[in-house]
Amino acid sequence: MVSRVSFTESPDYMQSLARGLQVLCAFNREQPRCTLSEIAAQTGLSRAVARRSLLTLRHLGYVAAQGRHFFLTPRVLELGHSYLSSLDLTELAHEAMEQLSQRVGESCSMSVLDGTEIIYVARVAVRRLMSVALGVGARLPAFATSMGRVLLADKSDSELSAWLRENRFYPITAHTTYKIRALQAEILKVRRQGYAFVSQELELGLCSIAVPIRSTTGLAVCGLNVSMRYSDDVHAVARKKMLPALHSARQAIEHAIARNGWQPLVSRSAYG
Repeated sequence: MVSRVSFTESPDYMQSLARGLQVLCAFNREQPRCTLSEIAAQTGLSRAVARRSLLTLRHLGYVAAQGRHFFLTPRVLELGHSYLSSLDLTELAHEAMEQLSQRVGESCSMSVLDGTEIIYVARVAVRRLMSVALGVGARLPAFATSMGRVLLADKSDSELSAWLRENRFYPITAHTTYKIRALQAEILKVRRQGYAFVSQELELGLCSIAVPIRSTTGLAVCGLNVSMRYSDDVHAVARKKMLPALHSARQAIEHAIARNGWQPLVSRSAYG
């Protein structure tokens, strides 16, 4: 397989496309409206290149402008919708996730692994626990999340070692496991026990427990979790109440996957 570095130097690499995607990704919750100078600074592109990308995206309908500020239009949702529509897994999981949320009285989510992050592909929310609002398309660092860890645990020993070696980790809270040896040990523990429990590693006061959802080939294609507020007995409650409910939902989703003949569109290695 051609490495990312060597591919950028090959004749098949489209630099203009890559730059356009960089510009699209520069918009976020903190900066939904950006000037040309801000886009150039965030992407590392020259003002001239950033300007051509923005004008092209505006022509295509993905970006609009008001005065000196540019912002995304609803048309960008088509990009994510195409993926979710082809995924189809969210439809198969919807009923089981609704029942799971009602059973435990907490929010539940489903996500896939994308490099160093998880991307939310489905969510049933009963209350807002995090300071950041989460919805379909939201991204979080995989190493500090329960869904990320169950997906990382599905990697082989060599894949996991390479992933840990090639990425950098940092303390998000005082409880975050971020040193490589400790993180590797935690992920291997998740592999042995079949679920991941994360307590206040991503945000103070927030805990979650997750299990992997597997395709008929045995590949962990996504993570399913339940989130809850921290308390002294939260780990015991998570194992006794949340975990059995998660297993029931997992079985229902995996039965739906098998019944409908669903298969992932990409291989294990496609998302790193």
